[in-house]
Amino acid sequence: MRAKTLPLLTGLVLLTACSGGGETPPSPAAAPTSAPQATPASPASPAPSPSSSSPAPPSSSSNPPSTSAAPPVGSGKVVVLDPGHNGGNASHPAEINRKVPAGRGQTKPCNTTGTSTNAGYPEHAFTFAVAREVGNALAAKGIKVVYTRQNDSGVGPCVDERAQLGNDANADAVVSIHADGSTSPTAHGFHVAYSAPPLNAAQGEPSLKLARTLRDGIRDDGFATSTYIGSAGLSPRNDLAGLNLSTRPAVLVECGNMRNADEASQMSSAAGRAHYAQAIAKAIEAYLAGS
Repeated sequence: MRAKTLPLLTGLVLLTACSGGGETPPSPAAAPTSAPQATPASPASPAPSPSSSSPAPPSSSSNPPSTSAAPPVGSGKVVVLDPGHNGGNASHPAEINRKVPAGRGQTKPCNTTGTSTNAGYPEHAFTFAVAREVGNALAAKGIKVVYTRQNDSGVGPCVDERAQLGNDANADAVVSIHADGSTSPTAHGFHVAYSAPPLNAAQGEPSLKLARTLRDGIRDDGFATSTYIGSAGLSPRNDLAGLNLSTRPAVLVECGNMRNADEASQMSSAAGRAHYAQAIAKAIEAYLAGS
C-alpha cells in the first residue's frame, strides 16, 4: 500500500504504508408515540351527588411522553478515514518520493503507489471504494466522517499530512485502510497495526482498544486473520508515519493480501468490498459506543 495527497471532502482518513512485498514489520430513535387515552368505564352504581366529598377518580392516562427525537447514535463523534495511496501517485514520482517526517526521528517518502492484484486491480482504488462505503455507513448513524483524500485521481497527501488531518479533526478514531502485496504463496488474511511502543497517551490504551475492536469485528464478520504478519490479527509497529505522528486513537487495517487469489477476488468485486466495509464500519461503531 502507498500514500497519496489530495484535497479533503467531508471526511478524513489516517494513512499508513502497506507492508507490500511481504516484509516482516519490526517488532517493538424514532420519537415515542403518545399513549392512547383510556375511555372511562360506565359506573355500576349511581354517580355521587355534587355535594359528595368523595375524591375524583385518578386520570386513566398520564402526561404524554415527549415526542422529540433522540440524538443519533454517533452524535458528536468524529472519525477520520484514510484510504491508502492515491491514483495519481505513480505519475508523480518526484513528489511522492520526497522525504517527510515519519516520527521517532525517522523520515519516509511522502507516499507510495501501493500494490495491486495480479490482474492489475490497484490498492488505491480498493481502499478508496471501501473507505467511502464505510463513511456512508457511519454518517447514517450520525457520525461525522472526514476523509484524507476526496478522490482517487490525485497525488498524496503525504503521510505526515494525513496524520495531521486526524489530529486537527480531534478525531475519536482514525482508521487507515490498506491492502497488502506479499508474494509468499501462503500469505493471506487481514491484520490491524497500531503504534508500539506508544509515543503519547492516545497511542496507548485507546489505540490498542481500537485495534482489538477492529480485529474482533472483522474476524467475527468472517475474515481470516493474517498468517504471515503480526499475531492473531494484531501487529504492533514503530515504523508507520501515520501511526507514529497521531495524537488521536489510530490504527491501520491491512484488509488482506491482494496477491492471494481468493482475497484478490473478494477485493476486486463490489460485493466483496461491501463486505469489508460492513465489517469495518460495524467495528468502528462498536469502538465508539464503548469509548
